[in-house]
Parts: sequence; C-alpha cells; structure tokens
Amino acid sequence: MLIHSASQLITLAGGPQRGSDLGRLEIIPDGAVYIQDEKIAAVGSTRDLRRAYPDAPEVDASGRVVMPGFVDPHTHAIWAGDRAVEFEQRLQGKTYLEILAEGGGILSTVRATRTSSLEKLMAETRPRLWSMFTCGTTTAEVKTGYGLRTAVELRMLQALLTLNNEGPLEIVPTFLGAHAIAPEFLERPDDYTALICNTMLPILKEWWSHQAPYADLPFVDVFCETGAFSLEQSRSILTRAKELGFPLKIHADEFDNLGGAKLATELGAVSADHLVKTSPEDIQALANSQTAAVALPCTPFGLAETRYTPAQDILNAGGLLAIATDLNPGTAWCENMQFAMALACRYMRLTPAQAIAAATINAAAAIGRADRIGSLEPGKQADLLILSVPDYRHLGYRFGVNLVQTVIKKGRIYPV
Repeated sequence: MLIHSASQLITLAGGPQRGSDLGRLEIIPDGAVYIQDEKIAAVGSTRDLRRAYPDAPEVDASGRVVMPGFVDPHTHAIWAGDRAVEFEQRLQGKTYLEILAEGGGILSTVRATRTSSLEKLMAETRPRLWSMFTCGTTTAEVKTGYGLRTAVELRMLQALLTLNNEGPLEIVPTFLGAHAIAPEFLERPDDYTALICNTMLPILKEWWSHQAPYADLPFVDVFCETGAFSLEQSRSILTRAKELGFPLKIHADEFDNLGGAKLATELGAVSADHLVKTSPEDIQALANSQTAAVALPCTPFGLAETRYTPAQDILNAGGLLAIATDLNPGTAWCENMQFAMALACRYMRLTPAQAIAAATINAAAAIGRADRIGSLEPGKQADLLILSVPDYRHLGYRFGVNLVQTVIKKGRIYPV
C-alpha cells in the first residue's frame, strides 16, 4: 500500500543519533511511504511515489504526521496483582526503599506472580500490551523478574513468547532473575547470586534452545542498586551471562551511584537504564561506549521525586540517549510512550524532536534492533504511526491524550 500526503513524514533516516545530533528528524513534507511484504519499499514525496506506484492501494494521510512506531526499550509489563496500597503509603511518607525493606515493593508483586498460572499471567498482561500498542508502541522490551525462582521466571518467559506470537505488539524479552534478592535468600544474597550464575542462567540457555530455537537469545539484566545487587554481585551475574552468550542490560544509579553504568560499558551491555544518580565520570564512560543510556522519566514522576536523568549532561558528553516508560506495578504504571516523552521534554529539557528520536531510532538501538526498526527507510519493518495532528511538536507539547490515530505493524493497519 501507499501512504501519501503526510503533512510531515518523519523518517529519522541515518541511524542512531548521539550527542548534539539528537533530534535530526529528516522530515519529508507532503511525504509518502510505499509498503510491500511487511517492509518499507520506498519513501519520498507523494508526487514521486504516486508516479512510481500508480496501482498501489492508497491510504490518505493528508494533514497528519506519519512517523515510525515507538519503541519502548524498558518495561516490566508482565506481572500479577497491583500495588495501589503502596502508592498510598508513599503519599503518607514512606520511601520506596523503606517499603522494599518491609517486604513490599518488588517482593509484593513476586508473591502474587508466583501463585499465578501461565493463563492468568497472560490474561492480566494482554490489556497492558494492547494499551501500549494503541498509544503507538509497536515494539517493546519486556522483563521477567517477579518470579525470582527458576520455574516462575521461565513461566513468565513462556507467557512472553506466547503473547509475542499472538501480536500485534512485538515483544523483546529480557530475563531479570536478578530483579531483587529472592525472599528465601534475604540473609544470603551471595548465595542467590550464585544460584543465578550457576543454575538459573545455564537452565535458561538450555530451555531457550528448545522453546525459541530460531529467536535471538533474551537479554539478561540485573538491578544494581542499594537494597538489590551490589556492584560485584552484578558483575558476577553479567559476566556469567556474557560467557553463555546472552546480550546484557543493567538497571543502574536509580537511587545511588554504585558504578553500574561503568560496568555496563566494560562488559559491552546494550544499555544502562535509569541513570538518575550517575556520576560525571560514568556519564563520560557511557559516551565513550556503544552502550545506550536509557532514561525512565515516568519513574521519578511516579515516585514524586524531583531528580531525573541528567539528559543534557549525557548529550553534551556525546552519549546515545533513549527513553522508555519503565511500565511496572510499583512506580510507573504507564503504558503510554507519549507521556514519557512529555515528561522528558519538561524535566530533562529535551525538545520534541529529540524526544521523538530518543523514543524511536535510539530506543531501537537500546534493544539492539536499530537495523530493523525505529526509522522509515527501505528494507526496514513497516511499523508506522499516523497521528491525528499536522505537526510533530504536538508530541511532548500535549499530554493526557492519545495523538495516535492509526498504528501500522508489519504493514497491517490497526485503527485506534
């Protein structure tokens, strides 16, 4: 089909954007996209593409922005239950770490998830995935991490594989057995670290070879933070995962600067995420590496914190900045990348153009898929959005409303 007459066709051609280059949208006025066999075959002016493909079925995008689908590179979208009670506790003065120390937080969701069947997990997760999709997210990374037992973590992965096959949202799975110290090991964190390294990761690799033999290996992630995994425990887990061939991610510097971001660069992790308390030295290490810096502005917003990822410092250093929702039950139950972008504009001082690039081509780089998605270029997957507005600046400027009118995933149209 031929999508034509877009007021602004945002292509984001040219690959991920570092430092001061962030925000290069490569707009084609009165633009058009020709899609064939689930991929983008051509982009250009409406006049040129209509001449080149006169018999193609047409979609009229007059007066509207056409752009790549959002890529959400950090979510915890699969879980059971909710944590509304803890939200009230935080409003009454308890901190996130205090609630975690009392057995709440992540461990509260662990208890609910452990007792949930595969079917119940999928039933609770499906509506969240659909909400993400209708708000414009066409590909999302989704982490396990609410099982903290081998069998439950694998159950979560099985659910993700099944949900990915159901579509339409494309899921990139991450194994996060190192989300928190399992409750059985609270007094023996090194033993739980050893269990992950010596038992969980080898079992995962064997399981994956049977369940998804033709798919990329999942990422392995670790929550390197006070109250979770120390820097050395994180190093042990990620080093073992790398030895087994898994690509790496890390949660780092949400509450304290433990050195997780620098560790990510040393081990070649695809991304380091959160990065609220990251030191200037670690920011420079990120800038000197291929590791993406993923900001999660919904999380400090959800916690009513005033400090956000220092995006300007990351960009000034020449870093590769992406943004994500951090969709999770405790601190950021938000399925909408448009809202994450609005927060990034206000509290990280990104322009709308920078926020768009951070939520598309750079977000694709943060899950190792910038060669397949995140921009509108010939040969890439046909994942597009038609917005209800004529100018891209409405993204970031407006919030609390869905500006996506139509989602196109692998060439198939889904009206919102």
